Amino acid sequence: MSSPDKAAVDTIVGMDFLESRSRKAVTVYLPLAIFLFVLLFPFYWMAITTFKPNEELLSRDGNPFWVINPTLAHIKKLLFDTAYPEWLWNTVVVSVVATFASLAAAVMAAYAIERLRFAGAKQVGLSIFLAYLVPPSILFIPLAAIVYQLGLFDTRWALILTYPTFLIPFCTWLLMGYFRTIPYELEECALIDGATRWQILTKIVLPLAVPGLISAGIFAFTLSWNEFIYALTFVSSSEVKTVPVGVVTELVEGDVYHWGSLMAGALLGSLPVAFVYSFFVEYYVSGMTGSVKE
Repeated sequence: MSSPDKAAVDTIVGMDFLESRSRKAVTVYLPLAIFLFVLLFPFYWMAITTFKPNEELLSRDGNPFWVINPTLAHIKKLLFDTAYPEWLWNTVVVSVVATFASLAAAVMAAYAIERLRFAGAKQVGLSIFLAYLVPPSILFIPLAAIVYQLGLFDTRWALILTYPTFLIPFCTWLLMGYFRTIPYELEECALIDGATRWQILTKIVLPLAVPGLISAGIFAFTLSWNEFIYALTFVSSSEVKTVPVGVVTELVEGDVYHWGSLMAGALLGSLPVAFVYSFFVEYYVSGMTGSVKE
């Protein structure tokens, strides 16, 4: 190849390289940067509002996106002048108990629908999915009457027993799809060897379905942690409130919004959920994609 042709080829390769880099920047890096900005900016805004003194929060001068004189007064007010530690403990207890109870019921329901092959199994699965679509704003009216008649109003049990009404349908629907990816031949071999359905569920299906269980558990825990309507309706005492309800109802006095403490409560309340997602992210992705192989 002559020198002019070689130079032309080198120029074309170099231009292709630049074009590929620019195209990648537009198609990959720019959307990723926008996504990260939209995702992280609320946390950044909560953080700077938490550490801003009231003078900076109410002032029209200065940079609204930065803190000049940081303070811990809002966190101190949140932790020591309100019942926030009790709200946090109530949220943890209610979310954990409701999540595990809902997972236990969802495992039984999903396995029965997918594996026992009884008449009307598909219709039952569809009805469970439709039950999840019913908005809580409709369900809380009859549930309030039941809670009041059982004498559970203004207790943690009111939330622990009502949260599964929207957690079980969702977890069942999610686990049905994951159980469907587990080869049925494994269960047939176990049945031939004399295993019972309970042994198959506990020793074969559940160990293989750990990613799906974790994924459903993360979703259930998040829904329980952020739930607002039921907690607002069934609980009135400050010492029994959860974080979403306590922060909104106790830190807003008439038309006065304690923005620093509000943002501090929101920021501290969002950290456990972010920690759970980051710690179990591999299981979460595996559970959503159905990674059981033949």
